[in-house]
Amino acid sequence: MDILFQQIFNALTIGSVYSLVALGLTLVYGILHIPNFAHGALYMVGGYITLLFMESMGIHYWLAIFISIIIVGLLGVVMERLVFHPLRNAPPIHDKIAAIGVLLFLEALVQLVWGAEYRRMLSPYDIVVDFLGLTVTAQRLLIIGTAIIAMILLHLFLKKTITGSAIIAMSQNREGAFLVGINANKVAMITFFISGALAAFASSIASPINLVFPGMGHLVILKAFVIIIIGGMGSIPGAIIGGYILGFSESLSATFISNDYKDLIAFILLVAILTIKPKGLFVKGAQS
Repeated sequence: MDILFQQIFNALTIGSVYSLVALGLTLVYGILHIPNFAHGALYMVGGYITLLFMESMGIHYWLAIFISIIIVGLLGVVMERLVFHPLRNAPPIHDKIAAIGVLLFLEALVQLVWGAEYRRMLSPYDIVVDFLGLTVTAQRLLIIGTAIIAMILLHLFLKKTITGSAIIAMSQNREGAFLVGINANKVAMITFFISGALAAFASSIASPINLVFPGMGHLVILKAFVIIIIGGMGSIPGAIIGGYILGFSESLSATFISNDYKDLIAFILLVAILTIKPKGLFVKGAQS
């Protein structure tokens, strides 16, 4: 029974990271209809920037995360302005190809600057504690707690602010949003900033329990796409719940089936859920 509870806790940790990454991805898709394959690169860059400010400049973990969020958020805005905005009237395949190009460019740039080796990010919370009878690291508790806080803050931003309402309006009816005078360019830039910020935050809190390396965004972005397809493309609650469903599936299957198959579970789950619910668990338009 202790093993089961331990794995449930691990699942919450993994699911929290997946949900944060998938939230940024589904926001961009739901509002701008762009499947941003470069989102994994933003996740990777976020980890490297946090590591850079911690190691090279001796900045505290939380301040380094804040700087990483700002820089990667602005990188997302630059990406939207220079890559996706000029392609807004191009055939749909063009923005997909452009996103893959940005992904490869950022990976090559990071590898040129920092090299291809695996790097370890130290955290001030890398201590073992007893929590509800379980032996866990404080970093894992921090991941779960801060991810939930970030999701609540995003929900409040979308529901309680004028800018958030404009983002939801565009996701529900783009033509109607234009008619009432919503600035589409401004909404697009804010959406990309939030998406980049969520990716940077997710990688910064997850890196101390994993490693930092140029290809760290590959598997994450694949699973994020699985999550938003399972949850429903463009659905915010779908991204959150889908992230935890995948986290639980991976963690429990790694323990009770085999660790070798845990990554395969994501795609088996995708096929199984889409067979029952072809549009995902939460269809678009069901944003919270």
